[in-house]
Amino acid sequence: MDVASGRVLYAKNAHQKRAPASLTKVMTALLALEQGGLDAVVTVSDRAARAGGSSLWLEPGESLTLRDLVYGLLLRSGNDAAEAIAEHVAGTVDDFVLLMNRRAAALGALDTHFRNPHGLPDLGHLTTAADLAVIARAAMLRPDFREIVATRQRVIPWEGRPWDRMLSNENRFLSLYPGADGVKTGWTSEAGRCLIASASRDGWRLVAVLLDATEMWSDACELLDWGFGAFEPAVVFPAGARVARARVAGAAERWVALRVEERVEVAVLPGEVERLAAVPDVPPAVRSPLAEGEPVGSLRLLIDGATVSTFPLAAAEDVPRSGVLGRLVQDLWLLLLGALERLLGRGAAT
Repeated sequence: MDVASGRVLYAKNAHQKRAPASLTKVMTALLALEQGGLDAVVTVSDRAARAGGSSLWLEPGESLTLRDLVYGLLLRSGNDAAEAIAEHVAGTVDDFVLLMNRRAAALGALDTHFRNPHGLPDLGHLTTAADLAVIARAAMLRPDFREIVATRQRVIPWEGRPWDRMLSNENRFLSLYPGADGVKTGWTSEAGRCLIASASRDGWRLVAVLLDATEMWSDACELLDWGFGAFEPAVVFPAGARVARARVAGAAERWVALRVEERVEVAVLPGEVERLAAVPDVPPAVRSPLAEGEPVGSLRLLIDGATVSTFPLAAAEDVPRSGVLGRLVQDLWLLLLGALERLLGRGAAT
């Protein structure tokens, strides 16, 4: 997958449901970064300290920052860190798992069902290579996540001991492939050997997902070599470019410009740039007030008429609040637009 655009470059059995082992922890880390506050102090519970499998050797009552726990989660693959993070973010592990599944659904990872935050075998704990690529992309778009998974070693405190914990990144891919910068390994007897591998060349990043892959290191190298060799990045719009506009409800000639917040870039094969089109999807009208940067619609990239990627659009300027009369006109305008859309929808259905 091309990380910038989310375009899938190659897939095999991508939607087959499989156990993901510790690749689960990418979602756990993503939620921790999104919701936790990395400087927050986490006190380890008895349950978290008793988590089986790979471990940071956390002890009940021990206190660490959430940041240190996320490093332990992703570098050392600590299952005890996963449970401590889950309890800190959501109160209980079960409630955190609900958050994991909601976040997966919001990302479009609809074939994923998590049952725990670490990936130890659990009936029904399944996902797909395609979904894991989507989740990994969301994580790798965050600078804080990228920094953590590219870290080779990290020292974190060990409360009550005269020495600290030395964490070494278990992802051998970082040393095997030029430009490798993540992401996560995993293994259980049920899942087999699993890997999410990412690498960058001149700022262009690809990610590969391999599940139950006995030759995951060499397979990842071959996939990324092929991707970097066959495709090339094409910048369609720079960050901040104004690419569309939306009508402000209640005013026939009042419009607000819409921009892309990030650079619009997509991996393409030779000759595809000429067949690339950018199509904005915006509502018929927007209501004021509208703050600069507020999301409004999206921009679809199409090649030969097929959508390959979607980027969010945002208001490029403030739209001030209308007066009482203006708000009344807006309400009537939007009411009429809604009635017209329903009428046209029924007409199309008949």
